[in-house]
Amino acid sequence: NNKQHYKLCINLLVNRVNSAMAVNQFKNKESEEKKPAKSTGGDSTKSKKNKISNFFHSIFYNEKLAQGVGLTLLVFSVFLLLAFTSSLFTWKIDQNLINNYWDNPEIQAENWMGKLGAYFAHQFIFNGFGVASFLFSLLFFITGFRALFKVSLLPLKKTFVYSIFALVWLSIAFAYLFKSIPILGGTFGFQSALWLNSFAGNIGIGLVLVFSLLLFLILNFNLSFKLPVLSKVVEDKKTEMESNIEAEEEAEIFNEFKYDEEEIDEVQTEPLEEPQHPIELSTEVPPENEEKKSDEVEFSIEEIKQEEVTLSLDELNQKAKDFGEYDPTLDLSSYKMPPIDLLKDFGNTQKTVTKEELEANKNKILETLSNYNIKIDSIKATIGPTVTLYEIVPAPGIRISKIKNLEDDIALSLAALGIRIIAPIPGKGTIGIEVPNQDPEIVSMRLAIASDKFQNAKMELPIVMGKTITNENYVFDLAKMPHLLMAGATGQGKSVGLNAVITSLLYKKHPSQLKFVLVDPKKVELTLYNKIERHYLA
Repeated sequence: NNKQHYKLCINLLVNRVNSAMAVNQFKNKESEEKKPAKSTGGDSTKSKKNKISNFFHSIFYNEKLAQGVGLTLLVFSVFLLLAFTSSLFTWKIDQNLINNYWDNPEIQAENWMGKLGAYFAHQFIFNGFGVASFLFSLLFFITGFRALFKVSLLPLKKTFVYSIFALVWLSIAFAYLFKSIPILGGTFGFQSALWLNSFAGNIGIGLVLVFSLLLFLILNFNLSFKLPVLSKVVEDKKTEMESNIEAEEEAEIFNEFKYDEEEIDEVQTEPLEEPQHPIELSTEVPPENEEKKSDEVEFSIEEIKQEEVTLSLDELNQKAKDFGEYDPTLDLSSYKMPPIDLLKDFGNTQKTVTKEELEANKNKILETLSNYNIKIDSIKATIGPTVTLYEIVPAPGIRISKIKNLEDDIALSLAALGIRIIAPIPGKGTIGIEVPNQDPEIVSMRLAIASDKFQNAKMELPIVMGKTITNENYVFDLAKMPHLLMAGATGQGKSVGLNAVITSLLYKKHPSQLKFVLVDPKKVELTLYNKIERHYLA
């Protein structure tokens, strides 16, 4: 009995313990469900990325903050550029200053940007990536420009990726190639090259650099190693193989329809049995259908007689006169000719040549000719807008060619840029010497276009080129000069003359009457005529 009593007590005790443990487990589950879930490692990295993206988003989209950051980065990029450039020449002197005399105001740094510039240059170039650190200035400038002006000079993401690769690659490459100049590769490049040398050797570093550069170019710029000759041979082989495959396929298709002589059985010929009853053949033609005859209707074609219209030659001329000539301007009836106000108005630019200038030029011409034993009977001056024509009558026995050969000597005595000798003047028994005026008059294109001689010209392609020596507007017909060639030295007025030709035609001809073919290989002279492309350019 005692044993049974003990067993019963133990069982009750065990049941109570189990029930208590179950209640505690249930409570713990409820408390864990109420507690917030702990963030994992992936969630923490995502939150960090979100914080970084939110930071850049706030910089670029908050206008005031963006302008402040952008201006700061721009100034800092210029500061770094000047400091880095100066450190290439002063880094040896400033290195001791940075290490020992940083706080001493009496000792000045040789760097253009002072001690601060020397410090940044030392940290970026000497302790950093060497001369490749100039890329930092570029990155800061592009980022600041983007933040300040909302304009991307280069794609930011690609620029950062390319710059980081260039920083590392150039730093190691400079340290590998120029071991005796530590400033080129910097501490990073020197230590990286030393580490690579211990693993791959001196030649291995070169292979690693070449391999990494080619791999980067392939991944980012689709670098191709195809040789044109080799690719052509491969393409020829490919086309030859394709043609052979097609020929084999066609042969297989046709072979399916060929009979093998051995497979064809011999045809057994058996005698035909004669029919027991003879077959009667009728040769009578069946009568035509009578209904078709009844349906036939008589059909006849009646020709229409046209009335012949005959007009005499006088009547035809009268009708053509009444109709009028074809007007090509009707194709662009809404087109308006350019007004004269588009040309610059120089006002009254008429200038007179003083008597002293005329007398001095006359004496110099006579003196120069007399030095070569050339006597002159008379001399007369005709004043033009830009040049003065001196007409001389040589003494009997003087050869004209002798005077023409003295062109350079006369120009030297007159101290003129250049003179022109017309020997002889057409229609006159004189020799002309054109001398530039000391104070030339401006020949206005506006006045030349507005002149009656140009406006009333009955020419196919009228051109006004300026004024003659007698102050008359010079107008000629370009249609009579199909092979016109304009040539001359620099500054002689080729471009001005060409612009005068085009301007004259634009003021005189409708787009339906004229088309230009302008060829300007250097794209310098004729680019201003791009605006007339829709109407005048062929």
